[in-house]
Amino acid sequence: MGGKCPHRKVKTRRLAHKQNRRSKFLIIRDDMVYQELLKQAEILKKSEMAEANPLPIDQDLPGMGQFYCLHCDRHFYSDDVREEHYKSKLHKKKVKKMKGPAPHTQVDADMAAGMGKPDNGPKLMSM
Repeated sequence: MGGKCPHRKVKTRRLAHKQNRRSKFLIIRDDMVYQELLKQAEILKKSEMAEANPLPIDQDLPGMGQFYCLHCDRHFYSDDVREEHYKSKLHKKKVKKMKGPAPHTQVDADMAAGMGKPDNGPKLMSM
């Protein structure tokens, strides 16, 4: 009748992935990616060169940080791997999502909750 509680294994397994749970908050979300894409578009409009600026070298990132997908916020080891990623379904979904309407922001949420700027109507003339 004795023995270990079966729930101990579940608790240990759940707490063992603490790093994965923390990294969830460090991921760049869709609204931040959308803002970055808008900045890149403005830079390309201002500069007459269509060539993108080279990325800075970072030894901690895969491929020295040179092979990066802006839509998915991922670094790759080589150009071949990045090209394979561009053909994947996940990347195509992200690109399609970014071409659609702008993602919701905190300002949108505040306006929906009635916490935005007050709309008092047109200003009336005082007599």
